[in-house]
Amino acid sequence: MEEELEMLFSLTKDSMEESIDHLEKELLKIRAGKANPAIFEGVNVEYYGTMTPLSQVSNINTPDARTLSIQPWEKSLLEEIERAIINSNLGLNPQNNGELIIISLPALTEERRGQLVKMARSEGENAKVSIRNARKDANDNLKKLQKDGLSEDRVKDSETEVQELTNSYSKRVDDLIDHKEKDIMTV
Repeated sequence: MEEELEMLFSLTKDSMEESIDHLEKELLKIRAGKANPAIFEGVNVEYYGTMTPLSQVSNINTPDARTLSIQPWEKSLLEEIERAIINSNLGLNPQNNGELIIISLPALTEERRGQLVKMARSEGENAKVSIRNARKDANDNLKKLQKDGLSEDRVKDSETEVQELTNSYSKRVDDLIDHKEKDIMTV
């Protein structure tokens, strides 16, 4: 029974850790007014008939805090990259100069900052839901173990441990969101 409990806690912790990892990746995509190549993580370009991540067909640089430059490895990809950025709904306006694509990021308005904070909070809430689902799965598995002979006291103690784990991961989500909000609201 103890081995099963250890495995249960390990799986629960792994699941909650995945929620945090996913949240961190999603928060990188939310622009905080500074140029960050990570905003292109979800952008794919058609490259010889295959959808390929933008970062795998070009170099993405930040010449200054408000500018991104994308240098494709093949000039024939310039228009394809430009189209992919426009279609990505990132709200960016790429400028193609025949050599590379330059994107100037506009200064964030107060209204846009508010929208970005809402997006960050929404991602945080999604992460918390995922963490609570991991807790529910763990508690359901504890009930099954109780039917298989695990003592009621041990189940109660384990449920308490799962709740403490849930609380600690929820706190990490709150900390990540608070940090991102400060980042977004800093002018």
